[in-house]
Amino acid sequence: MNRPRFHLAIPVRNLEETAAFYGGILGCPRGRSADTWIDWNVFGHQVVTHLHEGSGIDLYTSVDGHKVPVPHFGVILDPPTFHALAETLRNASCTFAIEPYVRFEGEPGEQWTMFLFDPSGNALEFKAFSHDDQVFAT
Repeated sequence: MNRPRFHLAIPVRNLEETAAFYGGILGCPRGRSADTWIDWNVFGHQVVTHLHEGSGIDLYTSVDGHKVPVPHFGVILDPPTFHALAETLRNASCTFAIEPYVRFEGEPGEQWTMFLFDPSGNALEFKAFSHDDQVFAT
């Protein structure tokens, strides 16, 4: 599947801790930057972290009995990359908002998913499908 490429700009409170998380823990390559922002290659997608006060999440919705942060953004990975990232996050002592688990098991759209927050409180979801044709399955 050709995964769509998107551009997303998000607010962050501190560029040093942002760089440690996106560049260090997630291993995302750093792109252009200035005193108030940094571009990141987040698994092929451009995420721009802009220095801004007031970032964070305080709204949730219930999905499959889990408290899902809204808004959030996410990336669809292949299963080996998903599991390697989950292990990297565990080894870095990251706290998951929702631990990695299989969602919709045995149903259309079966997927691995996990949620966590970046240091500024932006919610991230990473998911993986065993079969690309299941991404939009109903």
